[in-house]
Amino acid sequence: MITAQAKAVKRPVVAILAAKDSGRRLRGGFKNFKDLIRVGKSMGATVYVTTVQDLKLSQEKITGHYYDKHLKAWSTKSFPGPDVVYNRIPYRKYEESSEVQKVIQLCLLDRSVHLFNPSFFNKWTLYEWLSNSKTTKSYIPETDKLTSMQVLNTYLSEFKSLYMKPIHGKAGKGIMRVSRISDDTGTKYRLIYHDKNMRVSDVYLSVYDAWKTIKRQMGGKDYIIQQAIDLSRSKGQPFDLRILVQRNRDNVWELTGMGARVAGKRSITTHVPRGGSIKPVGKLLKTAFGVDKALEIKQNATKLALVIAQQIEKSSGHTLGEMSMDVGVDTNGGLWFFEANSKPMKFDEPKIRKKSLRTWIQYCMFLSNHNSSK
Repeated sequence: MITAQAKAVKRPVVAILAAKDSGRRLRGGFKNFKDLIRVGKSMGATVYVTTVQDLKLSQEKITGHYYDKHLKAWSTKSFPGPDVVYNRIPYRKYEESSEVQKVIQLCLLDRSVHLFNPSFFNKWTLYEWLSNSKTTKSYIPETDKLTSMQVLNTYLSEFKSLYMKPIHGKAGKGIMRVSRISDDTGTKYRLIYHDKNMRVSDVYLSVYDAWKTIKRQMGGKDYIIQQAIDLSRSKGQPFDLRILVQRNRDNVWELTGMGARVAGKRSITTHVPRGGSIKPVGKLLKTAFGVDKALEIKQNATKLALVIAQQIEKSSGHTLGEMSMDVGVDTNGGLWFFEANSKPMKFDEPKIRKKSLRTWIQYCMFLSNHNSSK
């Protein structure tokens, strides 16, 4: 028997906003889309993939794409207009185009539709937001825009090791590390970076010489420069935490899961595409700090992630239903915020993945039942 409460809950219609390439083929995380559609169906939600060209909110029916498990292929049909639009446009440059921005703005202005996570994050903007908040500023490494050799020189005089990261980068691509080395022969500077997937490690006698290579590797892109944190290690390799937080069925931020990523032996980051590996967070922390301290660090990391999510959402002025973040643990157990992603990649840990899919649907259900004009 269907209860009155169940009748009152509206079944949501969710459109995943993706991209088409020049050949009119869909682009995005197809495995992720298939999982979202499957879990949505099992929980009573209609989920489909659509594009900027097809998302016409003034129409009752919208062209959408779904995975046909019998044909084992993607198919197209008409779907009802969405209650919720989930932005999964995979390319920052495309998202910033006038065509996409027009559709995103229309979604934000339409009171019958909820759009969440309307854009990629900008690393520099995140650091500005979090550094200006009393609750989060102590967890932010010293960071600045890398605009000149003078900035590099100032940071190298204060910190022994630094990271340089593209403001719009992802998955560790384009990151460089420079370290100040002092010995009997004087001061030198070691620069490590990847060039055409090859790891390069060079030593320079002056900041000027190091800067020439750094400038060339930046390739005209905007970069930040950041204090390197002395991270905790597993078998000699540094690790950090990958944390996923989402809004739940009650519209409250909660921890979905926490994992650990260990840097590869020749890698300067913990990103898996750059040679990092996935490890159980509890085991790593217990080995490094002992049982009691490990539990304390996990609890503190959870609290920090939720506070950061709330601060980022408040500063952005938009509804953010989920985000992943990288949090470092230093050798004393202190926590440091490194990065947040408004379009989280699929977590490889099965328990986290399963919970994330269900929480995503539950949040969409909340949104669909709180539309202003429906």
